[in-house]
Amino acid sequence: MRLTFLGTGTSFGVPVIGCPCAVCHSVDPRDRRTRSGALLEIGGGTLLIDAPPELRLQLLGAGVARLDAVWITHPHADHLHGLDDLRIFSVRSGRDLDVHLAAEHLDEVRDRFLYAFEDAPAIPGTSRPRLRLRGHDGASPIPMVGESVTPLPVPHGPMTVFGLRVGSLGYVTDGKQLTPRTLEGLRGVETLVLSALWWGDPHPTHFNIEEAIEAARVVGARRTWLTHLTHRASHADLERRLPPDVRPAHDGLTVQL
Repeated sequence: MRLTFLGTGTSFGVPVIGCPCAVCHSVDPRDRRTRSGALLEIGGGTLLIDAPPELRLQLLGAGVARLDAVWITHPHADHLHGLDDLRIFSVRSGRDLDVHLAAEHLDEVRDRFLYAFEDAPAIPGTSRPRLRLRGHDGASPIPMVGESVTPLPVPHGPMTVFGLRVGSLGYVTDGKQLTPRTLEGLRGVETLVLSALWWGDPHPTHFNIEEAIEAARVVGARRTWLTHLTHRASHADLERRLPPDVRPAHDGLTVQL
């Protein structure tokens, strides 16, 4: 099993438009962070985690030619608005692509991308995404790409975000805390992915870095990777300051699991 971080930035991305800070003008390529998404390659196929706005460029950079399923953690723009870039996969395969998300988010995704889910066929000579929405209950394991995928709910303001557990991997983004149920779902993971914005100031709906470190301590994974990072910490600074078992991810990083 192999995990590739397609994007590791927060909703603004890094560099932030018009920002004069040192990280936004860094020459370190690890400080260029597109919006958050990942690719999980398993024996039974390839699972895309989220569809950020830069998805086309991310998939080209990772050399991806095939997807077997998609997991949408939640319908915020930075995790969803690359959905149209999935069109090429159904055009090439001639079949619908399964997109898994919580049943409570189905209507919002349908409304936002109505053209992709119309019953009428596309106009002859044109194409549109052929996506099959698969709503889950947020709790039960789901058979997918040859594995059992377990949803991991975390609070994100008034919304619930659904990370996932696949084998020894736990992937949780855009959370503010790990609930007892999610902690139980993460029991025994060896690799953990957590989102974390910045050092210091608390955020009402996201972990800051100190909170993510504490959450990692509770889970006890062998290695934790931080993603969904802002321009308030450079990659080099994070490498210096983080504990040895908590590391900053960067766009394009591949981890063997």
